[in-house]
Amino acid sequence: MCGIVAYVGHRQAHEVIIKGLKRLEYRGYDSTGVALINGGLNVYKKKGKVSELESFVKGLNLNSNIGMGHTRWATHGEPNDENAHPHYSATKNLAIIHNGIIENYAAIKQDLLRKGHTFLSETDTEVFIHFIEDIQRNESCTLDEAVRLALTKVVGAYAIVVMSVHQPDLLIAARKGSPLVLGVGRGEFFMASDATPIIEYTNEVVYLNDQEIAIVNNGKLTIKDTSNLPLTPYVQTIDLELEAIEKGGFEHFMLKEIFEQPKSIRDCMRGRLDSVSGRLVLGGLREYLNKLVQADRIIIVACGTSWHAGLVAEYFFEEFCRIPVEVEYASEFRYRNPIIREGDVVIAISQSGETADTLAAIELAKSKGAIIFGVCNVVGSSIPRATHAGAYTHAGPEIGVASTKAFTAQLTVLNMIALIVAQKKGTITEQKFNELLVEMENLPAKVEKVLTLNNQIKKIAEEFKDSRNFLYLGRGYNFPVALEGALKLKEISYIHAEGYPAAEMKHGPIALIDAEMPVAFIATKDSSYEKVVSNIQEVKARKGRVISIVTEGDTLIPKMSEFVIEVPPVAEALMPLISVVPLQLLSYHIAVMRGCNVDQPRNLAKSVTVE
Repeated sequence: MCGIVAYVGHRQAHEVIIKGLKRLEYRGYDSTGVALINGGLNVYKKKGKVSELESFVKGLNLNSNIGMGHTRWATHGEPNDENAHPHYSATKNLAIIHNGIIENYAAIKQDLLRKGHTFLSETDTEVFIHFIEDIQRNESCTLDEAVRLALTKVVGAYAIVVMSVHQPDLLIAARKGSPLVLGVGRGEFFMASDATPIIEYTNEVVYLNDQEIAIVNNGKLTIKDTSNLPLTPYVQTIDLELEAIEKGGFEHFMLKEIFEQPKSIRDCMRGRLDSVSGRLVLGGLREYLNKLVQADRIIIVACGTSWHAGLVAEYFFEEFCRIPVEVEYASEFRYRNPIIREGDVVIAISQSGETADTLAAIELAKSKGAIIFGVCNVVGSSIPRATHAGAYTHAGPEIGVASTKAFTAQLTVLNMIALIVAQKKGTITEQKFNELLVEMENLPAKVEKVLTLNNQIKKIAEEFKDSRNFLYLGRGYNFPVALEGALKLKEISYIHAEGYPAAEMKHGPIALIDAEMPVAFIATKDSSYEKVVSNIQEVKARKGRVISIVTEGDTLIPKMSEFVIEVPPVAEALMPLISVVPLQLLSYHIAVMRGCNVDQPRNLAKSVTVE
């Protein structure tokens, strides 16, 4: 959840770190801090955003070529100056930054308290650095060895960077269950939670694997594992442009990413789908494709927006592949004793590729012999490395905490996977297969058309910006879109919202309908159209305020609705890629009008890398 940046080289470390922290602020923003070696090991930290820290250190001598910084998303201890990272060791000779949770920190802390240690914060992280220093003193060993020994004794997840006042050219980093990437430059090294702080300086990176330790000392990089086995660094070249992580003239990253969806959907299909030749290929599936084709059951594991994408995929796979699908919250799946049989396939979906619960669900499924496919956006992240096969979405960086383009990109990839399986199984006619390929190729243009409705949707947002509650209703493929629309509104505007299958309204939620209740219907022309018309009538009869998303040319539902948003026609199975876009825009504009921080909504972080 937290953001980590560290640097050693010839540049001013503080400038690199602050710029990097701003790019990682979507990962955590309760408090921020930096540590620099400058006439000693100096830590500067402050509750609040990076701008608060900048003001705090303004005018200080920050000259240093080595340092590390942190943006915090609070777990142990409330957001305040004391709980902010970095944390000192007992002697203040060492400092640490940490993303993750040390589950056995309380027992370690009690042992250290008996030894006379005192603690200034409520965090597990401060205990961690005291523990490392205690080991170094008792074992009379090097710092990297003390870090290694400490890592063999802690339980939990971590990405850490450690510095020492006595070794001003040394950075030690390690990870388990939390991402960490190393940037390799000319005579300089970078460490970060993801590549966004690094790309400005180098595109050569090393992705640390679980239980690996990286030691940068005197301009040299060494990697070993926690059993002390030396490893050869695998340096990769990343394809990421600096412009992709800037706002590009948009007021917020979220709005930029909503408007990037025509491109991101097109990029998902580029080189994979060609309707003219009837070609559809996903190279990442090739080796294990037969496992999917022969699957007796598909289990989709995901969290949040990715879970909603999985729900849409359930409809698609069952309709066209005739394979039963179960969609599981990864956070629940991992703590059950799920029945996984030979012939079952698990598909894990995650934008970041680092979602802790989804990673744990993968490991559980693998331990039971399942074949795992991954659908992720971030190249080199943990989930692609933990799965047997899969496909990247190629949506580009998504900085806004509320996921938008990742959702439509995931749907695009999942639909392509399903079509490949259906074709190979013979459960889809060639005519229907080719029709859907054409429809998919036309999706970017249709999303562009929906985006031209931005000003119209903004006016609707003005009408409902002060609402306290919202209902979203849909049926069939559009039911998960209702869930996603409600989630977006909750995430960024803090308005209570719920999504339901439209028919379920009569089983409870209809009691909420009155003249103050906005109800958003995803009411496009599909196999459930007449049923949705009846549901709208039920809301109207109770004076609910109806907002309808309809197919262009519909003349019936607009007469029943207070507000109407028309979207282009598309195959029913692909409509979620179209119908979700107005709901993204509606949530965005309502949140902006309410004065909410759209890109960094309260209490949320982009990548949930801790439980």
